[in-house]
Amino acid sequence: MLYDAYEMQRSLLAGASTLANIGAGWMSNPVNPLAYSQMGPIVASALDVFAHAAAPRGKPEFALGEVVVDGKAVPVHEEIVLRKPFGQLKHFRKEGAPAGPKLLMVAPMSGHYATLLRGTVERMVPGHDVYITDWRDAKLVPLDDGRFDLDDYIDYLIQFLEHIGPGAHMLAVCQPSVPAFAAVALMSADKNPCRPKTLTMMGGPIDTRRAPTEVNTVATQRPFAWFEHNVIATVPYLYPGAGRQVYPGFLQLAGFMAMNLGDHLNSHWEMFRHLVDGDGESADATKDFYDEYRSVCDMTAEFYLQTVDMVFQRHLLPKGELMHRGRRVDPAAIRDVALLAIEGERDDISGIGQTRAALDIATKLPPARKHYHLARGVGHYGIFNGSKWRNRIAPILESWIATHG
Repeated sequence: MLYDAYEMQRSLLAGASTLANIGAGWMSNPVNPLAYSQMGPIVASALDVFAHAAAPRGKPEFALGEVVVDGKAVPVHEEIVLRKPFGQLKHFRKEGAPAGPKLLMVAPMSGHYATLLRGTVERMVPGHDVYITDWRDAKLVPLDDGRFDLDDYIDYLIQFLEHIGPGAHMLAVCQPSVPAFAAVALMSADKNPCRPKTLTMMGGPIDTRRAPTEVNTVATQRPFAWFEHNVIATVPYLYPGAGRQVYPGFLQLAGFMAMNLGDHLNSHWEMFRHLVDGDGESADATKDFYDEYRSVCDMTAEFYLQTVDMVFQRHLLPKGELMHRGRRVDPAAIRDVALLAIEGERDDISGIGQTRAALDIATKLPPARKHYHLARGVGHYGIFNGSKWRNRIAPILESWIATHG
C-alpha cells in the first residue's frame, strides 16, 4: 500500500508540475501584458519553483562529453564493460590522451544513482583511467534475477576489480566503504593478483560507534524488527521488478530532506528570489543540484536490512566478526594495500573517526601505507563534490595514488 500511495501522489504531482510549468511560461511570455506587471515575475517564479520541485525524475546521465587534459579538450566515451543483474561496470574512455592509473570508483547504493559522483568522476578522469559501479534501480530488476545482499555487493566489487585487472586503485564514497574494505581484506587473504594497490574511503561508516550522527542514532534507537515492518515495501506491478521487496528511494530521500529541512526550504526560497531578480544562472545551479538529489532509486530489502543490522547496529566489521559466505573477513589480512581515509569536519552523516577506524583495524598494515585526512569546513557532500573537493581533496587522492602506484 505504501508504494501504491506514493505512485498515486507522484502521478498527481506530475500533472500539477506540467500545469505549473505552462503557467510559469505564460506569465513570463513577452506577449502577455501581465508579464510586465509587478506581480507577473513573482507569480511566474513561484510557479517555476513548484514545477521544478514536483517534476518526476528518472536516472540522470553523466554526459561528460569531454574533459581538458594538458590544456586540450579530449572526448570521453562511456562504455559498459561488464553487466550484472544489479549493476554494471562503466568505463570512461578518453580519446587521444594517456589513460593514466586505473581507478575504480565505488558509488553508494544508498538511494541515489552513480551520477551523484559526476563531479568526482569529472575531476579524476583527466589524469586517470576511471571506472565506476553503476548500480541498477532494484524496482527495475525482475524477480527471476534473484536477490542482492551484502555478500553479493562484495562479490560484485571483487569481480569488477578482476575484470579491470591488476594494478588498479579503488575509491569508495560513503556507504560502500564497508563492502570495499571487506573485498580488499578477502582478496588480500587470497593473494588475489587483482587486489587494488590503494583503497581510499571517504565519509564511510566503518565504525559508527565513533561520533554517532543522527543517521546512526535512527538506526540504533529502533529494534531491527521495526525496519522490517515499517520501511520495506513491495514493488507495484507497473515495474519490471514487480513483487520484489525493497527499501524505496523516496523514503531515503524523505529522511535526508527531513534531517536538514530548514536548509532545503532556504535553498528553494533563494531559488525563488533569484528567479524574481532575473538571476537565472544562480537559480539553475540550485535546480541542477536538486535534479540530482531528488533522482532516487530503490535498494533490495535484503541489502538494506543487512546493512542496518551488520553495519549500524552490530558493528561487525570493526569487531572482526563480519562474515562473507561463511568466511570471516579479517582486517589484519590487509598487508600491502595502501589505505587512505578522508573525513569532512562538518559531515553530519558519517561522524569524525568513523572512516578513520579502517586504519586502526588494519593492524598488520605498515604505518607508511596508512594516511588520514580531515577536510576542514567540509560537509558530507563536499568531500566528493564542489570546489573544496576539486581543489583541496582530489590532489591528496592523486598524490596517494601516484605514491603507491
